[in-house]
Parts: sequence; structure tokens; C-alpha cells
Amino acid sequence: MPILGQNQYGKAENRVVKITRDGATHHIKDLNVSVSLSGDMDEVHYSGSNANVLPTDTTKNTVYAFAKEHGIASAEQFGIHLARHFVTSQEPIRTARIRIEEYAWERIATAGEDAHSFVRQGQETRLTQITYDGSSWEVVSGLKDLTVMNSTNSEFWGYVKDKYTTLPEAYDRILATEVAGRWRFNWSDDEQEMPDWETSYEQVKKHMLEAFAETYSLSLQQTLYQMGSRIIDHRAEIDEVRFSLPNKHHFLVDLEPFGLKNATEDGAVYFAADRPYGLIEATILRDGCEPRIPVDLTNL
Repeated sequence: MPILGQNQYGKAENRVVKITRDGATHHIKDLNVSVSLSGDMDEVHYSGSNANVLPTDTTKNTVYAFAKEHGIASAEQFGIHLARHFVTSQEPIRTARIRIEEYAWERIATAGEDAHSFVRQGQETRLTQITYDGSSWEVVSGLKDLTVMNSTNSEFWGYVKDKYTTLPEAYDRILATEVAGRWRFNWSDDEQEMPDWETSYEQVKKHMLEAFAETYSLSLQQTLYQMGSRIIDHRAEIDEVRFSLPNKHHFLVDLEPFGLKNATEDGAVYFAADRPYGLIEATILRDGCEPRIPVDLTNL
């Protein structure tokens, strides 16, 4: 008889928007929450018995009820509340994994005193994944779709060349990428002091962007390493960072047929290519730590 392997179930992509009112000033938390549960679920697969199954509709309802009962201080804190609830309230459930995307809103400044108008920010989507097995926590946060560019201070030369190489060496080029990053916290036990999740996210993003801007880049790999290293050096609560950086190529347009010189020092015209693209990926670790973030971020 075939043996059941790893399995899990839950309700994916529960969109919840929580408005907190502080007088005339309102605050928004806009989340996309996915719940995944695993544990003693053999019989529901073998015989169809639902005796140990908490309905996925119930997990959806819990997300909305917790948003009201507990509020949403941060995506991480909200995920921790949910994971703890499912594992401690349901004996068959051994592990809960909560994945959250957070969408940012910026307040629209108005002449009046009311502060209840917002515009959706388009820079990036904030991410977090909380996993709890009843005794230990793993929190991996991050972001995706953060597009950044350096219009100079980037080179690419001295690389291997063979009979198929046509790319000319570049001593002044555009460096652009769309950052997908994850970072793992070393908080894993309720006895430890919990990080300030909001401050941590803001600071990680700040150090990441500063490293991108301040690194004179000879390769996107070098820039990636500097971005991760600055996070590890400045944020003691983080032990591991993994980036996936597509190289958003910008190629000089050949304008010689029109009698025009297209030189970078004069302010050049580029063709922005969306594909194919170079894909640079790496993990940066605190010394002495083991990697735990999956190499393939699509599975995180």
C-alpha cells in the first residue's frame, strides 16, 4: 500500500483590510494572508474521515476575527497570533505556516484636519512567513518587486570570452534590478525578546538601498553581497539574507545610422530590455549560522 508523505491544507489569499481610527486620523493595514496547517491528517487522506480537520472556511473566519480582536500591529505579529492559535487550540495540528503579503498605503496630505485619504504605494510588496510547531518559531520576512537603478558607477569587463561572446565590455553602464529578498530572524523562542518588526523592516530596507546606491559596482554579484552584508552588519536580529536579482539590462541604442553619437558621457539613450535577463542569486549569512531560506524563493 502506498504511504502518505508530507501534506498540508488551509485557506490561501485571505484579503483583509483593517482600519484603525485615532480620532480623525485613520491608519490602514492591507494584508493578503495564507494559512497552511499540518499534523495528524492521515485518516482524511486514507478514509476520508474529517474528524481531525478544521475547515478551511474556519481558518478564513479566524483571520478576519483576529484582525478585529487583536488588531494588526505588523504582518509578523499578526502571523504569530494566528500560528499560535491554530497549533494550541487544535490538538491534531502540529505545525502552522502563515504567509502574508502586505500592501502599503501613503496618506494624502489635505488642507483640512481629517487624515483619512490614502494612495496605494507602488514601490514593493512586503512579505513574511511565520512557522510554528508548538515549541519554536521561524520568521522569514522580505519584499518583492522593488525596482532600483544606478544610472552610472557600474562597470562590467574582464569576463570570460569564447567564440559565442558578443557582449562588449562596459566601463560606464546602467545597473538596474527588481529586488526579491528574504531575511531570517534569529528570534525562535517565546523566552527571547521579540524584535520590533516594523522598525526592523524599515531599517533593513534602508540599509539595502544605501548599499545599492553607495557600491561602485563591477558586477551585480558584488552589489548583491554588499546589500546583504550591510543588513547582517547593522541588524543583529537577522542571521540570513537571500536575494534574487534579475539584471534589468539597458543597452545603448545604435544611433550612428542617423548621424548621431550616443555616448554615456553625453547622456545616452538606452533600450530597456525586459527579457531575457541575467538572474543573480545568493545567500549571505552571519558567521557561524547555517542557511535555512530555500534556494528557490518561489517555494518560500
